[in-house]
Amino acid sequence: MNYLIGVDIGTQGTKTTLRDEEGLLVQEAFEDSKLLHPEPQAVTQDPEEMLGSVIRTIGAVMEASSIPPGSVAGVGVSGQMAGVMGVGADGMAVTPYDSWLDTRCGKYRGPFLDFGEEKVISLTGTPVTYAHGPKILWWKNEHPDIYDKICKFVQPSAYCVMRLCGLRGEDAFIDHTFIHFSGFADTQKRQWSQELLDGMGVAAAKMPRILRPYDIAGRLTSAMAERCGLAPGTPFVAGCGDTAASSFGAGIISNGLLFDVSGTASVLACATDVYSPDLKNKTILYAASVIEGLYTPMAYINGGGMCLKWFRDDVLDKAKSFRELDEMADRVPAGSDDLIFLPHFTGRVCPNDALVRGSYLNLGWTHKAAHMYRSIMEGIAYEYGIYADVIRELAPSLVFERVIGIGGGSKSTIFNQIKADVLGVPISTIALADTASLGCCAIAGHGVGIYGDLTAPIRRSTDILSTVQPDPERHMFYQPRKHVYAQTFDALHSIYDSLQRL
Repeated sequence: MNYLIGVDIGTQGTKTTLRDEEGLLVQEAFEDSKLLHPEPQAVTQDPEEMLGSVIRTIGAVMEASSIPPGSVAGVGVSGQMAGVMGVGADGMAVTPYDSWLDTRCGKYRGPFLDFGEEKVISLTGTPVTYAHGPKILWWKNEHPDIYDKICKFVQPSAYCVMRLCGLRGEDAFIDHTFIHFSGFADTQKRQWSQELLDGMGVAAAKMPRILRPYDIAGRLTSAMAERCGLAPGTPFVAGCGDTAASSFGAGIISNGLLFDVSGTASVLACATDVYSPDLKNKTILYAASVIEGLYTPMAYINGGGMCLKWFRDDVLDKAKSFRELDEMADRVPAGSDDLIFLPHFTGRVCPNDALVRGSYLNLGWTHKAAHMYRSIMEGIAYEYGIYADVIRELAPSLVFERVIGIGGGSKSTIFNQIKADVLGVPISTIALADTASLGCCAIAGHGVGIYGDLTAPIRRSTDILSTVQPDPERHMFYQPRKHVYAQTFDALHSIYDSLQRL
């Protein structure tokens, strides 16, 4: 029996799973991450701590399983997508990891906008956000001494694979599911755009090589093998972004399926074989799928799911559980008695508006904690409704069959019902809770030749667990409220601006 390991380096922590070649889970391990806040608007992580979490969780699943180290045929790693870090010529980190939650680079969106946002979008597939490009310009302009020491810019998953496999800076890589976030790529051609690099004054030499997720990126060194309990020479594939792994692992492998990641971020994505960047609304990020020829256009709320946790922990001081809050919210009428919540605590990303912040609108004496909690769910659902409308504009031939929901929020029946009612599309959950690790294992298995068909282990493992059907009357009820929600951003923009100028 061959075994495969999937590692997902998420915002909340690192999860590693060991699966057999049939895709069945053998062991799993998790380690919390440590987010750092060294200055206002800064959110970073220590690359060595991230690497250590990968080593320790791999070691934990190997020790608990007692399988021979040589029976692990391959390893796939996924990780956070919109952040970036720099490595030196020796492959060691010379910067911390700038998280996707870090907004210090905001002013360096300017050069991309001046270059021509529509040109950037047409090439990268993505509006100018707080992603790799502005973060790289932040290092170049704010810390030129450190920038000069950077050989390549990479993401956490690639960095950990590099260190485990002893790769130097010149061997650094990125896989094609990340490059829409780079600010410097031609996503459709899966290559770097010299036009964008020249326009921003960034040397092409700073960019890593672009691989496919299932390409072998390196093989485990003897020293690292001893630390994590695997055999020296174990192959590591390039892997992919965490959302790419999650959507692939959840079975988003054909046209028309929608995907809801109800976690730290709130992500709505779909699958299409049409490349149609969002030049008009500047909302949808057109990402390349794990599968060749397929795209997963998506949009997300920075920390959307964290708004629910904020309300429970910081507003209610953990006096209620999520289950109790769901029961309370279920007793509140649709629309939360006209209470509106904006779930953008660190600024709106899709479309980008750095001035927007979280807000309650239209609070009255009759609104209770249950209304406030339900309105958070509805705010996220309205945002999803806007995303879905834009995707329909970009790909009019798409017919949304269903939404596959994963993440902690997908366990909430009332949250799923609200989303289904706003979208007008059934929302299904699957029995498999951790789709990212399954995706990573499938990619690794394909890379080392166990699976001739990349999607075979996914099709075997994504049975529908439950489905919530949209209520037609509530769908019609929510549509005008979705439009009012959308209008609040323009109406409040000048107020947010004035507040930040005080």
